[in-house]
Amino acid sequence: MGDSGRTAPSGARADGKRKAIVQAALQEFLDEGFDVSMDRVAAAAGVSKVTVYNHFDSKENLFRAVVSGQLHGALEVVEQLVSARLGESDDVRTELVKACRVWVAALATPGLLALRSLVAAESKRFPDLGETWLEHGPSRLHAVFAAALSRLCQRGLLDIADVELAVLQLSGLVLSPNLVYGVYGRSPGKKLADRLIVSGVDMFLSYYAKK
Repeated sequence: MGDSGRTAPSGARADGKRKAIVQAALQEFLDEGFDVSMDRVAAAAGVSKVTVYNHFDSKENLFRAVVSGQLHGALEVVEQLVSARLGESDDVRTELVKACRVWVAALATPGLLALRSLVAAESKRFPDLGETWLEHGPSRLHAVFAAALSRLCQRGLLDIADVELAVLQLSGLVLSPNLVYGVYGRSPGKKLADRLIVSGVDMFLSYYAKK
């Protein structure tokens, strides 16, 4: 599913068309699934199918661009917050609650939940789609959290033997309930979601705070 070695169009006009194609493809994929025709994507973007293929030489590569773009846009603010504040904070609980609130808000939206479900449904046919989601979503963000938690351990505020495991545990406490129930259209709701975050952080810190 990699790039065929072609050179995609460049320049301001080409960038505008690329963005239009990706935005149109996102909506068409969510409306019709992965089997939507490239003709339909081209029409929605207001370009020719040839233009679509000039930018993305396959539907799989177009879908990868949609996934990576949506995850980058959603998680950029989480990455910045965690990188800039959490590792150097003296009030770990407050900063961790803030970070987890932004994390959940970024990923538990109807659009991201729908895209996640589509990726999961198509991953058997196209395993690279699942790898793209992991690369640009969990793997990328988990590494940012791991770096911050490691710094807190270095500063003597936390005691974590396995940081990668700890990040997965944190995700399970604060994020996973929203993803699991959200996929079925039954969001926990704002109040319960926030209780999950606050209590989840407290459980996490009760285990990993330096004694």
